[in-house]
Amino acid sequence: MRSLVHNFIKLVLKSDLCQIYTSFQVIAETIGTYFLIFIGCGSVAVDKIYGSLTFPGVSVAWGLIIMVMVYSVGHISGAHLNPAVTITFALFRQFPWKQVPMYVFAQLVGSILASGTLYVLLGVKSEAFFGTLPAGSDIQSFIIEFIMSFLLMFVISGVATDNRAIGELAGIAIGMTILISVLVAGPISGASMNPVRSLGPAIVMHKYKSIWVYICGPIMGTAAGGFTYNLIRFTEKPLRELTRSGSFLKSLSRKASTSVR
Repeated sequence: MRSLVHNFIKLVLKSDLCQIYTSFQVIAETIGTYFLIFIGCGSVAVDKIYGSLTFPGVSVAWGLIIMVMVYSVGHISGAHLNPAVTITFALFRQFPWKQVPMYVFAQLVGSILASGTLYVLLGVKSEAFFGTLPAGSDIQSFIIEFIMSFLLMFVISGVATDNRAIGELAGIAIGMTILISVLVAGPISGASMNPVRSLGPAIVMHKYKSIWVYICGPIMGTAAGGFTYNLIRFTEKPLRELTRSGSFLKSLSRKASTSVR
């Protein structure tokens, strides 16, 4: 009887600790997303209102804030900061489905709060909308969002989920991916790659034109990027194990020739 009570108490304490840790993760996602949108969309708004940043400056701001947030909260929540990334991780069993709604909600709240702060602080008018709108057709923007989101998730999968990668460089790699993506896709679609990056400003400023592009494009693109990386990743072994006895390519070729015989 005593052992049963002891085990029950341990189970309750373990459950409480898990809930507390999950709460910290959700808070980290909210804060991380808040500053991502505040700095990223803030650079867009400042450039439109004051014209002092220029488009390359906006691109650099997005890349740097992503890098900073990855290093700031990555060890707490994983620094998803993007519902499309969270959903893709869950699809490939790299994140529990039960935490997906909490993460997505936290990301959306962070985006809305940051967008609201910018709207009030800068007195943003309709012509200085810092959300995302297609420059051409919706289909064109959807395709570019899909491609850039594919690239983003492909890079994230490589640097964050593959233990052969140099984890310390993850923030730099992801930040640089965002920077070049904004440079290429910014003039076409606004380079969202993140549903809450578009939803937050849209909700605050009541501009929902073509919003489906920035929800469907990133989610489908990241899912495809994650699937492709997982498809080509042929082993879970770290690089040091693969190269311990010489070239792993030679080892693979020997195995192939043996199977043919």
